[in-house]
Amino acid sequence: MKRVIHYISPLDRRPGVNVGLRILLAVGGGYGLALLGAAALAAGLPLSSLPDAVTLAIMLAFIVYLLAVIWVFSTATLLRAALGLAIPAMIFWVWLQFAAQNVAQGVTL
Repeated sequence: MKRVIHYISPLDRRPGVNVGLRILLAVGGGYGLALLGAAALAAGLPLSSLPDAVTLAIMLAFIVYLLAVIWVFSTATLLRAALGLAIPAMIFWVWLQFAAQNVAQGVTL
Protein backbone atom coordinates (compact mmCIF):
# COMPACT_ATOMS: atom_id res chain seq x y z
CA MET A 1 0.00 0.00 0.00
CA LYS A 2 1.32 3.43 -0.94
CA ARG A 3 1.89 5.96 1.73
CA VAL A 4 0.74 9.44 0.76
CA ILE A 5 2.42 12.39 2.40
CA HIS A 6 0.40 15.58 2.58
CA TYR A 7 1.99 18.90 3.37
CA ILE A 8 0.29 20.67 6.24
CA SER A 9 1.65 24.05 7.20
CA PRO A 10 2.27 24.93 10.85
CA LEU A 11 -0.63 27.39 10.65
CA ASP A 12 -3.01 24.55 9.82
CA ARG A 13 -1.99 22.67 12.97
CA ARG A 14 -2.96 25.42 15.39
CA PRO A 15 -6.77 25.63 15.47
CA GLY A 16 -7.02 29.14 16.92
CA VAL A 17 -4.64 30.67 14.40
CA ASN A 18 -6.21 28.66 11.59
CA VAL A 19 -9.73 29.90 12.33
CA GLY A 20 -8.53 33.48 12.81
CA LEU A 21 -6.70 33.50 9.50
CA ARG A 22 -9.68 31.92 7.76
CA ILE A 23 -11.93 34.65 9.13
CA LEU A 24 -9.55 37.33 7.86
CA LEU A 25 -9.27 35.58 4.50
CA ALA A 26 -13.03 35.16 4.20
CA VAL A 27 -13.84 38.76 5.12
CA GLY A 28 -10.99 40.54 3.33
CA GLY A 29 -10.44 38.18 0.43
CA GLY A 30 -14.14 37.64 -0.12
CA TYR A 31 -14.77 41.39 -0.14
CA GLY A 32 -11.93 41.97 -2.59
CA LEU A 33 -13.13 39.17 -4.85
CA ALA A 34 -16.72 40.44 -4.77
CA LEU A 35 -15.56 44.01 -5.49
CA LEU A 36 -13.41 42.90 -8.42
CA GLY A 37 -16.19 40.64 -9.67
CA ALA A 38 -18.75 43.46 -9.53
CA ALA A 39 -16.46 45.79 -11.48
CA ALA A 40 -15.66 43.13 -14.09
CA LEU A 41 -19.29 42.13 -14.49
CA ALA A 42 -20.50 45.74 -14.69
CA ALA A 43 -17.99 46.48 -17.43
CA GLY A 44 -18.39 43.20 -19.26
CA LEU A 45 -22.10 42.41 -19.20
CA PRO A 46 -23.74 43.04 -22.58
CA LEU A 47 -26.77 44.96 -21.34
CA SER A 48 -28.30 47.89 -23.16
CA SER A 49 -28.14 50.32 -20.26
CA LEU A 50 -25.28 50.90 -17.83
CA PRO A 51 -27.47 51.21 -14.70
CA ASP A 52 -28.96 47.77 -15.39
CA ALA A 53 -25.50 46.25 -15.83
CA VAL A 54 -24.26 47.82 -12.59
CA THR A 55 -27.33 46.70 -10.64
CA LEU A 56 -27.06 43.13 -11.91
CA ALA A 57 -23.30 43.09 -11.23
CA ILE A 58 -23.82 44.21 -7.63
CA MET A 59 -26.48 41.55 -7.07
CA LEU A 60 -24.16 38.90 -8.47
CA ALA A 61 -21.32 40.21 -6.27
CA PHE A 62 -23.31 39.15 -3.18
CA ILE A 63 -23.37 35.60 -4.55
CA VAL A 64 -19.62 35.76 -5.26
CA TYR A 65 -18.99 36.91 -1.67
CA LEU A 66 -21.14 34.13 -0.26
CA LEU A 67 -19.35 31.49 -2.34
CA ALA A 68 -15.96 32.89 -1.30
CA VAL A 69 -16.82 32.62 2.40
CA ILE A 70 -18.15 29.08 1.95
CA TRP A 71 -15.00 28.13 0.01
CA VAL A 72 -12.60 29.49 2.64
CA PHE A 73 -14.20 27.50 5.44
CA SER A 74 -14.73 24.30 3.47
CA THR A 75 -11.19 23.70 2.22
CA ALA A 76 -8.69 21.52 4.04
CA THR A 77 -5.75 23.94 4.13
CA LEU A 78 -5.18 27.68 4.20
CA LEU A 79 -3.10 27.50 1.03
CA ARG A 80 -5.96 25.93 -0.89
CA ALA A 81 -8.35 28.54 0.51
CA ALA A 82 -6.07 31.40 -0.56
CA LEU A 83 -5.55 29.91 -4.02
CA GLY A 84 -9.29 29.43 -4.34
CA LEU A 85 -9.71 33.18 -3.96
CA ALA A 86 -6.63 34.27 -5.91
CA ILE A 87 -7.39 32.34 -9.10
CA PRO A 88 -10.92 33.74 -9.58
CA ALA A 89 -9.58 37.20 -8.68
CA MET A 90 -7.02 36.93 -11.49
CA ILE A 91 -9.75 35.81 -13.89
CA PHE A 92 -11.97 38.76 -12.91
CA TRP A 93 -8.99 41.13 -13.25
CA VAL A 94 -8.19 39.90 -16.77
CA TRP A 95 -11.86 40.18 -17.71
CA LEU A 96 -11.98 43.73 -16.30
CA GLN A 97 -8.87 44.74 -18.27
CA PHE A 98 -10.29 43.25 -21.45
CA ALA A 99 -13.68 44.93 -20.94
CA ALA A 100 -12.10 48.30 -20.10
CA GLN A 101 -9.94 48.12 -23.20
CA ASN A 102 -12.98 47.39 -25.36
CA VAL A 103 -15.00 50.19 -23.75
CA ALA A 104 -12.15 52.62 -24.43
CA GLN A 105 -12.16 51.56 -28.09
CA GLY A 106 -15.96 51.78 -28.31
CA VAL A 107 -16.51 48.05 -28.81
CA THR A 108 -19.35 46.38 -26.94
CA LEU A 109 -18.97 42.81 -25.74
